Amino acid sequence: MYTSVADNTPLIKVASGKHEVSYALDGSLMNPLEAFYASLAACAIVFAKKACKSLGVEAAGIAVSCKPFAGPGGPLTLGKFRTEVSFPAHFTAEQKAAILDSIAHCAVKDVVVNGANIDFQVAEV
Repeated sequence: MYTSVADNTPLIKVASGKHEVSYALDGSLMNPLEAFYASLAACAIVFAKKACKSLGVEAAGIAVSCKPFAGPGGPLTLGKFRTEVSFPAHFTAEQKAAILDSIAHCAVKDVVVNGANIDFQVAEV
């Protein structure tokens, strides 16, 4: 369960079990949409590290850059999300291909791509 309570500040705190994340509406911290984009970048690194572990190579030095592109509905919609990956010189072409394939299966991205059937509900308790 994720919980948040509104107050009169630009800050938003969301708690989940033993973790808490802070966002802001005034630019002092990421807003929730920016955090969503950041989660896609983080997921890419998670899957790169998993691939490296299965390949028996160190993940150190792999860099991921992600850029969201607005959709037809404007800046609050997502039309395209580009993930660019750079590798240290010692990675072989086969290792790079395996890591890129792993990143393409990021769980967060899969929720976005395949999640059209998610039943989102909002209700008063």
